[in-house]
Amino acid sequence: MDCTSSTSSQGHHVNGKKSIDLPGPAIVKNGPRHRPLTLMRQCRGVLCLVIMLLTAFMMMVYLSPITTFLVRLFSVHYSRKSTCFLFGMWLAMWPFLFEEVNKTRFVFSGESVPPKGRVLLFANHRTEVDWMYLWDFALRKGRLQCIKYMLKKSLMKLPVFNWSFHLIEFIPVERKWEIDETIIRRRLSEFKNPRDPLWLAVFPEGTDYTEKKCIRSQEYAVEHGLPILKNVLLPKTKGFNCCLQELRSSIDAVYDITIAYKHRLPTFLDNVYGIDPSEVHIHINSIQVSDIPTSEDEVASWLTERFRLKDELLSNFSTLGHFPNEGTEGDLSTLKCLANFTAVVGATGILTYLTLFSSVWFKVFVAFSCTFLTVATCYSIHLPQLIGSPEVSTRGKEA
Repeated sequence: MDCTSSTSSQGHHVNGKKSIDLPGPAIVKNGPRHRPLTLMRQCRGVLCLVIMLLTAFMMMVYLSPITTFLVRLFSVHYSRKSTCFLFGMWLAMWPFLFEEVNKTRFVFSGESVPPKGRVLLFANHRTEVDWMYLWDFALRKGRLQCIKYMLKKSLMKLPVFNWSFHLIEFIPVERKWEIDETIIRRRLSEFKNPRDPLWLAVFPEGTDYTEKKCIRSQEYAVEHGLPILKNVLLPKTKGFNCCLQELRSSIDAVYDITIAYKHRLPTFLDNVYGIDPSEVHIHINSIQVSDIPTSEDEVASWLTERFRLKDELLSNFSTLGHFPNEGTEGDLSTLKCLANFTAVVGATGILTYLTLFSSVWFKVFVAFSCTFLTVATCYSIHLPQLIGSPEVSTRGKEA
């Protein structure tokens, strides 16, 4: 229902134009850093970052040609499964860094959800690192290896990381719907095999929250009769609706996730150095796919209402300091984290030694692999299955 006229009637005239007294964005009270940035923390952070980059590089150049080329010739499903298994081992080192090394406290609340295999997640986008904290949730559910994101195409220019984004089949978008729709639909059509676990995470706001963006979002809300939000931006509904249309028949649930921080908003380097945040609060609501409308307009209204509820939830968090129904997830297993870290770093050490001090053929293989990864990433090449029967069955077809 269009309520623009009724909303506008609450304003007053300025220079012949009607204006609205907007509530303004939420005031973010960034307190002092949780921990001081000491020289020791800087050195430890640089060491952690070097380890992350080196392990990623070695695992990709030595193992990805096997899993994404040789295995994929015979089976797309097992190619994805083996690639994602290796990716999950590397990715698990980040929650280990956050929680066990940096001692950031993670508090989960809302519903305690089962570890379902195929899920669409949507979350608010408060900082540049929100997406990294979803790894802590996915690891607890045993689904870290199958999490995928839609990400800005500009991130595909990051060295080394862009290879991993391509290999794990993240979906790069330009945030121009006339360009992105075709790309999203084509890529999602490849993810419909119910044998492939999938946690697809999207951030419907399209960008991280700032006060200026919030004011623009509120002005747009007034013009179009939409809820005026303080803690989140109005969601861009077309991308979410597209994901829902393509995957509706093959996903088990939709998770509505709300993220908040104490007492300071973190940056990527804050994570690396371990100085912020002190606490990450993650609230989860599970939604049955059958409870979500099917028409585009109804989905848009439904998603906007979900973000209005997020806005209320975050306002209450600012007042109370917590979300309702805390304690739905336990702590990570330190022993398992250490075992995974040892395995990844140990394998990286062996591969590094072979590259630098062993036969020249290892160097030739690394050069070939780097060329292969660069070309495949640059031209967005995913090889088809060439041997055996194509694995294109979907849950809908099986039904």
